[in-house]
Amino acid sequence: MTKKILLLGSGELGKEFVIAVKRLGQFVIAVDSYDNAPAQQVADEREVINMLSGDELDRIVAKHKPDIIVPEIEAIRTERFYDYEKQGIQIVPSAKAANFTMNRKAIRDLAAGELGLKTAPYKYASNLKEFSAAVKEIGIPCVVKPLMSSSGKGQSVIRNVSEIEKAWEYASIGGRGDYNEVIVEGFVNFFTEITLLTVTQKNGRTLFSPPIGHRQERGDYQESWQPCAISPEHLAAAHQMADKVTRALTGCGIWGVEFFLAEDGVYFSELSPRPHDTGMVTLAGTQNFNEFELHARAVLGLEIPEITLERAGASAVILALDDNATQPRYSGLEDAAKYPKSDLKIFGKPSTRQYRRMGVALAYDKIGTSTDELRVKAKEIADKIKVD
Repeated sequence: MTKKILLLGSGELGKEFVIAVKRLGQFVIAVDSYDNAPAQQVADEREVINMLSGDELDRIVAKHKPDIIVPEIEAIRTERFYDYEKQGIQIVPSAKAANFTMNRKAIRDLAAGELGLKTAPYKYASNLKEFSAAVKEIGIPCVVKPLMSSSGKGQSVIRNVSEIEKAWEYASIGGRGDYNEVIVEGFVNFFTEITLLTVTQKNGRTLFSPPIGHRQERGDYQESWQPCAISPEHLAAAHQMADKVTRALTGCGIWGVEFFLAEDGVYFSELSPRPHDTGMVTLAGTQNFNEFELHARAVLGLEIPEITLERAGASAVILALDDNATQPRYSGLEDAAKYPKSDLKIFGKPSTRQYRRMGVALAYDKIGTSTDELRVKAKEIADKIKVD
């Protein structure tokens, strides 16, 4: 059952997905806006195009005639997916899911407005005047995000009135695509953020990974750990919300569903219809299948009977500190490799920018081990590695 898979976006998450499907005998064309992206290094073929050009997308789809299209990033002309789906091409998870989740406005309106999920209060704005009014209505502190962005680009927290104009400018230049609007969210006084990896299957029930805790800086993931402590009531509420929103979006694959855990309950935050960066902790063997193997099986229609927790784990990102360096080199690998019950992955990105994720350090131990201890260990390993 060899399938031809067109992967749109070829970063570190795409690389691990390619490895997973190649181990299941599949053929992959990896696409990105620059050459030698991580996933292209392990794929069968590659294409370098502007994925925000509908004509370019049409061209490579016609050229390769894929059986399956797997989006890995947000900046894609996703409205073309509806036509590809009509042509008989499988879109992962579905054309509807890809279109709704690439835009924070669409997914928030679906989650809060149509499905009634509990979210932070929010308002949209498309110019500075509307933005100032939205901030006033939502209240300070508040969180500002472009409607379409990734890795924290354009995101900030407004803590006083003097920061309003700066936040607007940062969000305006940090977004992707043609969307000029931003979303202003009320600040949720949470004690933990979690990712609930949710797997929807063609011929099986929806499954949930044990919850993953994570911490962000500059709106971007810095560390994650699994399992994350959560009350049975909060976990049941998260399961219910994740099931509800993925059913509404339709399709098969893995979803990274994010929640805030607060004293007054669980808040739906965001959703990604693909492997999630915080889920890289599963590369430490915390589950019977890591998130990329789960995605591969769901995409190919191979039944996943269960997801089991096998050990406790933590991940910490390896960051570049220099801006716009090419052909990066890594030092400290010998020291990092000395830690027992650990691992590290270098993504293979051909260039850097400040705070760009270049790799991940992993620490693990038996179930019941303190994840706080594993987090310290993973961070120590990550700090040993320098990107030169």
